Formats: sequence, C-alpha cells, structure tokens
Amino acid sequence: MSTSPSKKVEIYTDGACSGNPGPGGWGAILRWNGHEKEMSGAEADTTNNRMEMMAAIVALETLKRGVVVDLYTDSEYLKRGVTEWMAGWKAKGWPARIKNQDLWKRLDSVLQNHDVKFHWVRGHSGHPENERCDELARNAIKTLR
Repeated sequence: MSTSPSKKVEIYTDGACSGNPGPGGWGAILRWNGHEKEMSGAEADTTNNRMEMMAAIVALETLKRGVVVDLYTDSEYLKRGVTEWMAGWKAKGWPARIKNQDLWKRLDSVLQNHDVKFHWVRGHSGHPENERCDELARNAIKTLR
C-alpha cells in the first residue's frame, strides 16, 4: 500500500459501557488537514472492549483511501491486540477461543488499507481528545433509552 505523508490522519477513540456487559457506546474524532469529524454509535448489549474496538474500526472504515494514521486509544486491550497478539492469532488460523474474534477480523481487514500506528493515552486524565471521545461514547449510550 502506498501512502503519502501529506495524507496523515489523527484518530482519537474511546468506548464506554453502562454495566459490562450492558448498553455501550463509542466515540471517535478524526483530524486531517485542518478538518475535524466527530462520530459515535451505540449498542444495547455489549462490552467495554467491544466498544473500544468499534470506535477504531468505524473510524478507520470511514477513511476513503489509504493513509498514514496515528490512532490514540486509552484501551490497552485494543493496542496490545493489534501490536502484540493479532499476528499470532492470524498465524494460528484465528483460534476459536479468541474473544471478539468477529471484531478482530474486521479490524485486521481495515488495517490492510492504511499505515496505522497505535498510541496509548491514559484515560480520564485530562487528555482533551480522550475526554471528548468519552463524552461522545457516553452520550451515544443515552440514545438507547
């Protein structure tokens, strides 16, 4: 895949769940070339980890062409899944024991289109974009009621 440095995108993500499992929401902010887009979604019965993953998946699926991406998340599960575990799962043919395998496969598929670097940020520590994504995720949960 060929990407141009001028096509660098920043993505910030977060997921939230009211109960775990329970109603959940996700939020994401995409930034590119002075533009910003906020997005969010919710599911009635899910987990926090699934919502963290959905934020990243939907944000990446929104991108129309292959780009360089810096993706910021407060989810060690998401970051470690991509950077440490996924290659082994793929090499072993995606063992059935993997939780959230449907989303890991979906994320793996969309990652093929972009050059993505995952960054971990401390959640609930005043990081402006992380706080905004958390707010988007929590507000999305409210739409289920």
